[in-house]
This record gives sequence, C-alpha cells and structure tokens, in this order.
Amino acid sequence: MSAGPQLPVSPQQRGPVTPPNSTRWGSLGPLLRLGLALCFLGLSLLAVFPAPTTLFWILAIGATEYGHWFVLAPALLLLRSLRRVSYSLLVVWVSLIACGLFLSPLARGWAKSARLQAEVCRVFPVSGKDSGTPSRSWLRIPDLWFGKRAPAVSSEAVPFAEHDGVRLSFHFYRAVAQSAAPCVIVLHTGGWNGGSWDEFQEFNSHLARRGYAVAVLDYRLAPRWQWPAQRDDVLDAVRVLRERAAELGVDPTRFVLLGRSAGGQIVEAVGYGSEFPGLRGVIAFYAPADMYLAFEYARSDDILNSLRLLRDYLGGDPAERAEVYRTASGIGLVNSACPPTLLLHGRRDELVWFRQSERLAAKLTAAGVPNSLIALDWATHAFDYNPHGPGGQLSTRAVDHFLDSVTAQPQISQ
Repeated sequence: MSAGPQLPVSPQQRGPVTPPNSTRWGSLGPLLRLGLALCFLGLSLLAVFPAPTTLFWILAIGATEYGHWFVLAPALLLLRSLRRVSYSLLVVWVSLIACGLFLSPLARGWAKSARLQAEVCRVFPVSGKDSGTPSRSWLRIPDLWFGKRAPAVSSEAVPFAEHDGVRLSFHFYRAVAQSAAPCVIVLHTGGWNGGSWDEFQEFNSHLARRGYAVAVLDYRLAPRWQWPAQRDDVLDAVRVLRERAAELGVDPTRFVLLGRSAGGQIVEAVGYGSEFPGLRGVIAFYAPADMYLAFEYARSDDILNSLRLLRDYLGGDPAERAEVYRTASGIGLVNSACPPTLLLHGRRDELVWFRQSERLAAKLTAAGVPNSLIALDWATHAFDYNPHGPGGQLSTRAVDHFLDSVTAQPQISQ
C-alpha cells in the first residue's frame, strides 16, 4: 500500500543538522585538551626542576612521590586524543612528555635501588642475613598503588620535663609483641619554630609493629627557646625512658635517635656531642649538619627565610654565638666514638642543601664511623611523606635494615 506523497519539511521543522552546542563549544574541545595537557606538563616539570616557593615545593612532593598516580591523568588525555580522527599532535606530545616526567622518579629509583641496598647491607650487615643485596627489592612496584597502610598503634603521652609552665611529653608507642625492646627516639620537623609530634604516625606504627618502642618528643621551640634547650630536652627524655624502662618495656642499652629536617640537626648534634649511654645509632633525614654552612648560604628571600630561622634558633650570627653554632653543628663534633649513622637526603632538596649530608658522610668515613648516605637523585625535602612512593619505600626499608643491624645483640661498645 502506498504511503502517499511526502510533504516537504521546512528547515524550522527539520531542526538543526548539527548538535545545538557544536557552534558554541566545537572549537573549545581542542583548546581545553591542550590547556589540560599544559597544566599536567607544568606540574610534571616539578619532578625535575627546583621549586621556587613553598607552594611549588609542596606540589613537587606530589610530582615526585605521587607521580605514579598523577601520570594517569595525562595518559588518559593522551588516549582520548589518539581516538579522535583529527587529534592534535601538540596535545599528544605534551601529554607524552608529562607522562615521562611523572614516571621519571620511579625509573630513577628503580635504577638505583639495587646499588643502595647493596651499600647499606654491606656497611650494616644483619646477623643471619646475606651482607649483599637482599633477594627482594626494596622498591616494589605493586606497592606504589596497592601498598597497605600500616595498622595504627595507639600512643600515650609521657611527661618528661616542664619549663616556665610548658609541660613537655614524649608520645610513646609500645613495641608490639616485644618486651625489653629497642627504643627509637623521634624528633619532628618544623624549622625549629614549629612542627608537631603527630607527623608520620603511620611510620611510627610501622616501627612499633616491627618490635621497636617509639618515643616521639615534644621539644622546646624557637624563638622563645634557643639551642641548647632542644639538646637538654632530648637528654631529659632519655633520662625518663631509662628510669621507666621496665614499665615501658624498653631496653635501656638500645636507643636510636631519628630526626627529620630540624629534628635531624638535633639528633646529629646530640648523638655526636653528648654522653649518651646505650645509644646504638643515629638516623637523620634531610638534616643540616653544619650550622656555619647553613648560615653562610642562608637568605632572607628563600623559601623558608632561613636567615631569620637561624638567628631565632641560635640567637644571632656565628660571630656573636660561636659556641652555640659549634655545639649545634654535628659535623664539627664527629669523632671515632660516634654511633653508626644512616643519612637520607634528596639531591634536589630546595630547603636543606644536599651537601650538608654529603659532607657529614665524608667526615664520618674519615673518622672510621660506620655510615651510609641514601642519596635520592629525584627527591626533594620530605620525600618520605608518602610511605608508598619511591622515596618512602626506599627510606623505610633502609631504616628497617639499619635498625635491625645496630640494635642486634651483643651490646655495642660505647
């Protein structure tokens, strides 16, 4: 049966041939993709170039230690661009470069991990283990995305001193399933005028679950309190830990000092310059070992206004406070009786010059002190913030190995 004649349809009845928004947005798609690609490229550049400000330094931690996550964004943009018939070659190349830069820390960490492992294991052998490279890599690719968070271990505040109405405590994590445990004394970051004991709690729980007691110190802060107040706080905390060792489950012959940044400076100066019975080792992350050198290169217009920080912390310039600078500089206190030391530092650290740890390692070696420097080529300050990133994995397993070595029985001669 015939359908009959077809009546003509006007353009108004037919409607637009193209989607209603094509004219308005059609030209925006390529520009939007290019803009996103350039944003990803800008962030990825912080994986290889120094950060000029505090904000960019924080972003640099993301680009270096979370780059394996960030790479998913430009990779997705790249795939979507290639699926289009008329894709932009510029978007493709920019996205490819961003992907490569985001993955560069992982590639550099993987290339160096075996050598770092071999060096640490050679200097600090663990009884019953091969002194060469362990059979399992310290940098484990699946852990970058699927690494499990260490189950939390609760802590308790233990007062150890009071000054002008300010009560100081250490926050104590008991060793899990271990009595008379070695004790790791931790000092936080913060540029000597800030910071808090509750940094890196997952790391503290990790150590407690491996059989180490952990005492994280509140110490007095500048500018109200200047060096050597911080040294005295550490020694006061050690005194209380020794007095209450049986109650806390601590072995008073097995202490290790661990500090990050400002805390690293304190543990180096205390570990090398104070009588400390039972001290087995010092671990310092990205720490300034030479306060004279720090002052020499300090500027008021750098990321931290480090010139002001040093004056607030040490009470003035080296010419005015020579003895204070001397006792605060771990590098000048090195001698053959110093405890074994593990140093960890990023070569592109914008806040504390890598040469600080490099020079200290050379001084320790010259004095015959067992030491190892974990030098991470891609890493910036606070590279261990992400425990599953390249820097976090390598540093955590280096610390684990070091602790197993130096806290092993029998007693190390003091």
